[in-house]
Amino acid sequence: MEDAMTTTEAGATAPSETVAETSPHETHEPTTHGYHKQKDEHLKRLRRIEGQIRGLQRMVDEDVYCIDILTQVSASTKALQSFALQLLEEHLRHCVADAAVKGGAEIDAKVEEATKAIGRLLRT
Repeated sequence: MEDAMTTTEAGATAPSETVAETSPHETHEPTTHGYHKQKDEHLKRLRRIEGQIRGLQRMVDEDVYCIDILTQVSASTKALQSFALQLLEEHLRHCVADAAVKGGAEIDAKVEEATKAIGRLLRT
């Protein structure tokens, strides 16, 4: 996915809220993903992170001291990283394990997919 930029009302540029490209394994059939059992918990966690980000916007708007804002940025980043790690674990336990049981080339594809996801997480 390319990083798209949009212009805010204040004239600043910010990443646009475009949706990621459709993944090659995505189908239009209903499927149960590894995170399905914890979906409500994940949504609650993401809403809390969203609140942290809104808090950052408020801090900047209120001219809060730079170091205090950076502390909140760090907390928000850690919260997102923790969420990503949990989601990755669920992917490994569900999708990769399921592919391993089925055997064949699917396991190689799932392991490669997970490896690429881990690489993206490490670059952040």
